[in-house]
Amino acid sequence: MNKFNSYFTMTESDVVQYALSELDFFAPDAELTCKEIGDGNLNYVFRVEDAKAGRSLIIKQAGPVARISDEFKVSPDRNRIEAEILRLQHDLAPGLVPEVYKYDAVMNCCVMEDLSDHEILRTALMQHKQFPLFAEHISTFMVNTLLFTSDVVMNHKEKKQCVKQFINPDLCEITEDLVYTEPFYDCPRNDVYPPLRSFVKEYLWDDEALLLETAKLKFEFMTNAQSLIHGDLHTGSIFVKADSTKVIDPEFAFYGPAGYDVGNVVANLIFAFLHAESVMEEGAEKEIHLDWLLTTIRDIVDLFKTKLMEAWQEKGTERTARFKGFPEYYLDMILQDTAGVAGLELCRRTLGIAGVKDITSISDASARERAEKMCIVMGKRFIMERKQMKNGADFTNVVAAAGEVYSRS
Repeated sequence: MNKFNSYFTMTESDVVQYALSELDFFAPDAELTCKEIGDGNLNYVFRVEDAKAGRSLIIKQAGPVARISDEFKVSPDRNRIEAEILRLQHDLAPGLVPEVYKYDAVMNCCVMEDLSDHEILRTALMQHKQFPLFAEHISTFMVNTLLFTSDVVMNHKEKKQCVKQFINPDLCEITEDLVYTEPFYDCPRNDVYPPLRSFVKEYLWDDEALLLETAKLKFEFMTNAQSLIHGDLHTGSIFVKADSTKVIDPEFAFYGPAGYDVGNVVANLIFAFLHAESVMEEGAEKEIHLDWLLTTIRDIVDLFKTKLMEAWQEKGTERTARFKGFPEYYLDMILQDTAGVAGLELCRRTLGIAGVKDITSISDASARERAEKMCIVMGKRFIMERKQMKNGADFTNVVAAAGEVYSRS
């Protein structure tokens, strides 16, 4: 009897059996090893290797509850969404996502290319490594996956079918709660660094003007089916090496505002900047690295703008989208959402249940307090001033201004 005819959460030994019996990838007599390598909040990720043959792959299994907390009941259908999204993104942005070998609807698992020759971008940035091609790669990925899945390019009926195909209510609810709602009141599930509590209450929770803007952004997220977004495009969802960038984990994907993805990338590079600024020793090496991070943020925004306009002219099919001034209007709306989402991400990763190691690993208490206050100050400014964010320099100017306010004595 085939044990994989009905769902159960696999162990490492189960995964070895699965790889041998259900996949046509390894030799029948291969001696496989398996290790669970997942460190995310939702899924179980296994690396299976035949060292003798030099072959390996990744098996990612989705369970009925999130690993971060059993409070989050999440549909395993997210694995189907991830597999289909990766295949689509592979067509739209070749070479920028891992190849998918198989999706198994019974075991709720996805089998894909092993990226062990790459490293997670967040980890690499915390080791203060630099990747000169990253801005070029990630801007191409975002333009191709966001514009080419929008009404600007797609047949409108086909696009509406995609909206239906990739509806993702469980994962959207997590985003709506953790990103848009809980950081902006004294939610019991928040994880506020104790020295910040009074500052956060006064600066965020008691500011009715700010709360109004977060409500506007939340409803934008819930109602604007603009593009097929990745939905969780942070530096922990990107593998890199010197000449390669691979985007992973699109299980939060659905049709939402395009700026959500761009804003997440920007905010997470700011976390990397704050980590480096807090822990690196003063000197030329630190200055070079900080300058590279700011340049990368500027370049991502500016390259995204340039490439989107070029792709619009080449691939745009909607007649009215070619009316004079409309492409600029459309891009301006994306940049507003980019800034707003960058602000939300800076706040929620600082105050909410899902922090980032860039900040939480800062061991010096005063340095961490300073970094977290900068996150809050920048986050609020991005939200409140999002209509003024027009280019990459506008974003990095906010970082520089926050640094001046909280400069070291």
